[in-house]
Amino acid sequence: MRSVLFLCHRLPWPPSKGDKIRSYHVLRRLAQHYRVYLGTFVDDPADWQHLAPVEALCAEVCVQPLTPWQTRRRALASLARGEALTVGVYRDRVMRRWVEGLLAERKVDMAVCYSSGVAPFVMAHPQLPRIMDFVDVDSDKWRQYAQAHRGLKRMIYQREAQRLAQFERTVAAQFDASVLVSESEAAFFRQLVPEAAGKIYGIPNGVDGGYWDPQLAHASPYRQGERAVVFVGAMDYRANVHAAQWFAREVWPSVLAQCPDARFYIVGSHPTAAVHALGEAAGITVTGRVEDVRPWLAHAHAVAAPLRIARGIQNKVLEALAMGKVILATPEAWEGIEDFEGRQGCVSDSPEVMATEALRWLDAPQIARVPEARAMVLSRFDWVRNLDTYEAVLSNAQAGAASVDVAGIDALEAHP
Repeated sequence: MRSVLFLCHRLPWPPSKGDKIRSYHVLRRLAQHYRVYLGTFVDDPADWQHLAPVEALCAEVCVQPLTPWQTRRRALASLARGEALTVGVYRDRVMRRWVEGLLAERKVDMAVCYSSGVAPFVMAHPQLPRIMDFVDVDSDKWRQYAQAHRGLKRMIYQREAQRLAQFERTVAAQFDASVLVSESEAAFFRQLVPEAAGKIYGIPNGVDGGYWDPQLAHASPYRQGERAVVFVGAMDYRANVHAAQWFAREVWPSVLAQCPDARFYIVGSHPTAAVHALGEAAGITVTGRVEDVRPWLAHAHAVAAPLRIARGIQNKVLEALAMGKVILATPEAWEGIEDFEGRQGCVSDSPEVMATEALRWLDAPQIARVPEARAMVLSRFDWVRNLDTYEAVLSNAQAGAASVDVAGIDALEAHP
């Protein structure tokens, strides 16, 4: 059995948030066909309890803590060195020595890096087949953050966007293949790095249709007579915080004025002080972490995805669609998803349009089900099929054939 070094910026377990959903499924697939050496970080103390199932899948694991204090200290050091903060945060001597030891002993045949911050651990080893899963073009996300802020924050975010974009280009040029979470994200990255366009691939996530099944019975978490719009996500993530604030301030007052029984629920772990403050307004509830988000989705009249800052594809949108829900999405949240016949809700950045569409579904006598949405997700976002393509990219990189024509990924899948 061949061996792979899987370097991941965050423990790929459990599949509880966007980046961890993809890394969780990638790890499980790698473990089926490779001896896996996993190097990763824990930035949430609650994740330590999940280490045992990860270790059971791997030949060897190196896990390093990444505390807020370490993050700040390393970020400041990165400023002094003139490098991207994303790169500096993961500068870890223990991890570096572990990786160098594996490579010196020739224990691994290939490296897969998940998130650009961990790429430096194998940058000095061009003889090793290396695949970079960027997931999203993070540098552009920092550019969007800069546009949404002023003063010192804008300066820091602009700097990070520029430095990280330079680093992403370097990685894409040096590595054997680069993978992104959608074809539209890959196309965007090819424009930024035309010299590496032939080895950049868009491979979507999947959705577990059995788990996100509207036929499963869930008790309603809402009060009787309440008409709910719900927004689900990690509420310490900048883009989600920004989205919740925008919807609460720009959309919800118009809805509440015409539908007093309506309530906007912000559901997700680690809400910041800014998110908690939204719960003080009329008609808004901030729940914090919940054990299972499916009841909140199942019994909502509509699901909001009001992101104004986004890249790639939003798992929260795919999961809501798999449950046959009405979606109130911004164009940014809909990125990477082709429109389909039968979609219900709206894709708009207009507060007026979104409020009008919310009222339409809040006024409906029953909670709507959208079977076309579920059918679309099950047909286009299948984990098995998409991971088959992912593994084909890895196999071709090992064979030195990753630079095939990106226009024909079907041909790549057929490569022996």
